Amino acid sequence: MPPDATPHPIRDPRAFVAAETRLRPVPLVPEISLHVADEAVPLWHRTEEELGEMGLPPPFWAFAWAGGQALARHVLDHPDLVEGRSVLDFASGSGLVGIAAAKAGARVVTCADIDPFALAAIGLNGAANDAVLEGRQVDLIGTDEGWETVLAGDICYERDLAARVFDWLLTLSARGAIVLIGDPGRSYLPKDRLEQLDVYSVPVTRELEDMEIKRTAVWRPRA
Repeated sequence: MPPDATPHPIRDPRAFVAAETRLRPVPLVPEISLHVADEAVPLWHRTEEELGEMGLPPPFWAFAWAGGQALARHVLDHPDLVEGRSVLDFASGSGLVGIAAAKAGARVVTCADIDPFALAAIGLNGAANDAVLEGRQVDLIGTDEGWETVLAGDICYERDLAARVFDWLLTLSARGAIVLIGDPGRSYLPKDRLEQLDVYSVPVTRELEDMEIKRTAVWRPRA
């Protein structure tokens, strides 16, 4: 490639996200707009082609998932959960929940995800919603940086990962953090260790879910 040529999109995740998505209001949280994809599978394939790698996880950053929508709605409707507090949006994806926390008055919001495209989406979405977010590409499971509120949406897709995450979240809760989980009934949610706070009917795409409206709950660890 000539030195003055335009970089390949994959070398600039922010440009890739911007090119592959459109800014739209979130169905359950219309106060927030996200850069989202029209279709999951074509974007998934383009990401694999660009990276030259097959078997990648879905582009979680490109959609407003049910658990994140419910958790964002809950935070906006109950700002006392985050107002003036340091907040971690774990496995942030699009940054939806972190944006809700920022809008609800959080003192500082960290959006953590291991996917570089998610970090790009978080930056774009934060700017689109005038939300100040600290994006970090890091696996924080097992660490504790003193967050006062920890928010986690849609984290129960895989058994082993869910077990690791919940052991960590319960530890954070035990030392005094507010921990909230948004989940639409995934297989590996440990309901026996949680207390349900609220339930929402969340509009979602049939391409990703088994129905157009997902009954989605917000949970916290049992005291």
